[in-house]
Amino acid sequence: MRHARALHLCASHTALPCFRFDPELDVFLAPRLRAGGTHVPMAAHETLKHAIEALGVPHTEIGDVRVNGRPAALTSPAGAEHDQVEVSAAAPVTEAVPRFVADVHLARLARHLRFAGFDTVHHDGMPDAGIAALAAREHRIVLTRDRALLMHRSIERGCYVRPLDPVAQLAQVARRFRLDLAGAAPGRCLLCNAVLQPVPPPEARPHVPAGAWAAFDRFWRCPACARTYWRGSHWRRMRATQDRAAALAGCAALSGG
Repeated sequence: MRHARALHLCASHTALPCFRFDPELDVFLAPRLRAGGTHVPMAAHETLKHAIEALGVPHTEIGDVRVNGRPAALTSPAGAEHDQVEVSAAAPVTEAVPRFVADVHLARLARHLRFAGFDTVHHDGMPDAGIAALAAREHRIVLTRDRALLMHRSIERGCYVRPLDPVAQLAQVARRFRLDLAGAAPGRCLLCNAVLQPVPPPEARPHVPAGAWAAFDRFWRCPACARTYWRGSHWRRMRATQDRAAALAGCAALSGG
């Protein structure tokens, strides 16, 4: 099991620092590790990252780390026998142009991010190695409910999506990466992620129901799959979801799942 190394002393350990975690990280820790400090045997070749991830916390979810009150890097080696290690949760960050890759379990979240105009890749069945490679190659933020994926060494930025409800998921991601859900950015195709392009009503007419063509005067088309969009009832439902998520993003906490 993942926690076995951290919970049992072995003859080769060289240090036994005490780790204390931000309560926000409790979701990753076994119940017996959440209260008070946790002494972790560390060999000389191990880093703080190794020890923290062995306890179940992915490196993408870690904020500041302090050893005896002083800032320390995750790559720092094992400390002294009685070191006190404090681990905080990752703080919200601002990305100039955030780009995401969502795993197989987050299809609805991916569609909502695309609706808001955020470049979000999602393919059913993409293996973990493929997600990690894509994230590294295209500098994308990994969104997943699989914490083991976030421990992949090549993944630098990611987010463990805690809620099961898509609205709460969108709110968590919006808060973590300070996303603007107001819809200022051009929307993207919900199916293939391409930026939608305006299309004149006469050109849209053959591709939309007669009622929609008569009721609306603005249409958009996906340059990749040629699907045509307009601001009908589905758009209004998606917009309402964005508004609910934006309101929820101002809350202090999200329920886990």
